[in-house]
Amino acid sequence: MAGAFLVTGFTPRWVAVGVAQTVLYLLPNAVLAAGIQGLGDAGQPLLLAGGGALTVALFALLAVGTLRVTRSLARTRGESVFAVGVVQTAAAFALTVAPLPSLVGGVCGGLVAGLGGREMTEGLDVPRRNLLRSAGVAAGTLGLAGVLGVRDGMGSGGAGPDTDATVDDPLVEALLSTAEERSLAVPGVEGLVSSSFYEVDKNSANPRVNRESWSLRVTGAVEEPTEFDFADIAGRPAHHRFVSLRCVGDPVNGRKTDNALWTGVPITDLVEEAGVDAEEGCCVMLRADDGYYEEFPLEALDGGFLAYGMNGLDLPRGHGYPVRALIPGHWGEINVKWLTEIEILEEPATGYWEKQGWHGTGPVSTVAKIHATDTSGDSVVVGGHAYAGTRGVSAVEVSTDGGETWTEADLSAPLPGAVAADADPADIGGEADDAWRMWRHEYDSETNHEVVARAVEADGTVQPREERSAYPRGATGWVSVEVFP
Repeated sequence: MAGAFLVTGFTPRWVAVGVAQTVLYLLPNAVLAAGIQGLGDAGQPLLLAGGGALTVALFALLAVGTLRVTRSLARTRGESVFAVGVVQTAAAFALTVAPLPSLVGGVCGGLVAGLGGREMTEGLDVPRRNLLRSAGVAAGTLGLAGVLGVRDGMGSGGAGPDTDATVDDPLVEALLSTAEERSLAVPGVEGLVSSSFYEVDKNSANPRVNRESWSLRVTGAVEEPTEFDFADIAGRPAHHRFVSLRCVGDPVNGRKTDNALWTGVPITDLVEEAGVDAEEGCCVMLRADDGYYEEFPLEALDGGFLAYGMNGLDLPRGHGYPVRALIPGHWGEINVKWLTEIEILEEPATGYWEKQGWHGTGPVSTVAKIHATDTSGDSVVVGGHAYAGTRGVSAVEVSTDGGETWTEADLSAPLPGAVAADADPADIGGEADDAWRMWRHEYDSETNHEVVARAVEADGTVQPREERSAYPRGATGWVSVEVFP
């Protein structure tokens, strides 16, 4: 395992990640749903830790089993060591389909067995110093990977996003400054641009995609299948858009709703070039480099966006570098990251999470979240964010008596609308079509009480009170918290 890590770094080609993904695949849908909702952000690290432990146990058992077989066949020490390496190489390849990491891991496995001494390979009690020597090989290999700064691994896909870059676009700076100016001062609540945007996907490690060799195909029920490389997309007239995303597994007052400024081009421009017959096509299947796929109605593609920038920088790996999809007003699961194919379907199909029992391909539910209850001053301050997808938020109402009476909270000004990337900063204006707003309410109270919040959509529709858990269609309901002045 240590040898494979030296080659792969923390990528999907590492054998421990392969084991973790296998465990994830084998989990029953009910257990998977409970884990997503109950463990939250801790789920993936725990899965990876479990995968690592299983990997160590698996390869230790393989080594012991191989040595027993070679002893029974009266093989030499060299033949036994070679056999351990071959078996572990084959097992690693079966889990990862990555030849070089599997080979290096197998060589290291054989080396560990060999350094255990003659006693290990010939079946006698193994002296402590030999066990320590074997363990030292594994620890040293991991240490070497750390010293060399191995993270993406050798030959893992070429250059990734420039993580040292800074924003130097005056228009982007103006847009981000506008968002900061329009953010409300709510203690403990981040502003209108998320400083830590949530990440949810099916992977224990993010895929490493080389932008230079990456391409996007438009296939299926089209007049002519078409393929675009990154230069084709980045060379088109670009726009900046504020867009919010909400995970379908986000509890009603959870933390998996965020907002960013994205840079990219309209999806429909590329699809139209391939020639789509609206009468023949019913649905769209978006496919990703990591094998992920999601299906949704064709009409939802209108207004869709191919984003390759985030907050003025390259799209981060965790958000789909080099290109991801943004589908207006829909749950996060169809905003596919690491996008490689747009397939136009003639008949409905089942997406990845739908096979796991989720049904999050539709529009998001409206919500007003309460993420701050500050009682440190002379008055009480409550606040948070409100989001209704493309339906928009026109108001947030707050009740300080458990829902008996309501008061309209202060609401942040809408974020600016989409703007061409070559526009003058003075041209910033309009309203974002699919972005959250902040709200804040300050009042006096000296007794314990329940605060309830609800959002009002742009057309006057009040957020429904009906409560529903996140699984399987996304959480709904009013948010309420107890306040103790």
